[in-house]
Amino acid sequence: MSTQTLLPAPSRFPRLQSAATPFLFILLGVIYASWAARIPAIRDVLQLSPAQLGMVLLGGGFGAVASFPLAAWLVGRFGGRRAAWYAGLGLIVVLPALALAPNMLWLVIAAIALGAASGCFDVAINAIGTAHEKLAGRSTMSLLHAWFSVGAVSGALFGSAMAGFGITPVVHFSVTALALLLPLYIAYQALPPEQVEKPTSKQYFAIAHGPLVALGIIGFCGAVAEGSIADWSGVFMKDRMGAHDGVAPLAYAGFAALMLLARLVCDRLKDSYGARRVVAVGAALAACGIFIAVAAFNIPLTILGFALAGAGFASVFPFVFSSAGRHGATALAAVATFSYSGGLIGPPIIGFLAQGWGMQVALGLIGVMAIAIAISASRARWLE
Repeated sequence: MSTQTLLPAPSRFPRLQSAATPFLFILLGVIYASWAARIPAIRDVLQLSPAQLGMVLLGGGFGAVASFPLAAWLVGRFGGRRAAWYAGLGLIVVLPALALAPNMLWLVIAAIALGAASGCFDVAINAIGTAHEKLAGRSTMSLLHAWFSVGAVSGALFGSAMAGFGITPVVHFSVTALALLLPLYIAYQALPPEQVEKPTSKQYFAIAHGPLVALGIIGFCGAVAEGSIADWSGVFMKDRMGAHDGVAPLAYAGFAALMLLARLVCDRLKDSYGARRVVAVGAALAACGIFIAVAAFNIPLTILGFALAGAGFASVFPFVFSSAGRHGATALAAVATFSYSGGLIGPPIIGFLAQGWGMQVALGLIGVMAIAIAISASRARWLE
């Protein structure tokens, strides 16, 4: 298992060094939300049923889960900085390909590639974040994940505007990719070099075991919830609530916005009350939000429900990844593999359930997942 240490050596852009890591989290959020915001439009162009769309989302989850051994190898071999650069380039290339897919098969292939690139990038930037947290000597991971939410809110609102003006997904995605390329390079150059120790083991893939299992279960349920809301909230708004293409992405925008606000205070709450209590109470709030959203009273209340869910889920990934990251890149990748398995099976299951029992019942499952997170968090001693 390898470790990495940030060195105080100067970077090519020293004035931007403190902003480099937050920007990497922003970039992932922008790409994630850009795809989520245009899922209804791409579905309509290819005329996909809920089950077919579920298969596309299954491809994205499969790509993410399958990429984690590669992610652990990249971080262990090159460090988080270079791994983030390589994976970030992959994200920028793949994003426009999603909109260029001429049929379901090519869309599945593009989704697999997006999942693989995002999985590698996610592990890399969390490894960087863990190194920063160790250097700071205090909890900072929630604040870094708040920057992901900044990107997600920005990407969702921009996607809503693009859809409202009738801009096609291919133009939207191409503009987004080009706009992110130069800042990605600058962030890579601004980060200080790392001292990467040679791994004591060649094992880059590990199954979560022992106390890591509890972290994995929490992450698994969190991934089911976040992935399903990102992928299906817009479809729910459009099909069940009759929302316009420009309004439908606001459900995810509300989810990401309150997640952002909550993450600004999660580190302080963790220091005061402990990670287990913060995650458990947050998950209970998320369950209430989901049940409000799926009740489908009206569009504003539905958006509010998803927003409350975002606030409730805010602490899950920062605290799970922070706890796992303290044990090295392989442990982080192991928990990430377990966690993102939820992203693999969650959104497709929502699609299959929606096909048979309707979207309200399908999304109601996320509320059950939130309750499972609350129970698991109260028993996960490694979460502290």
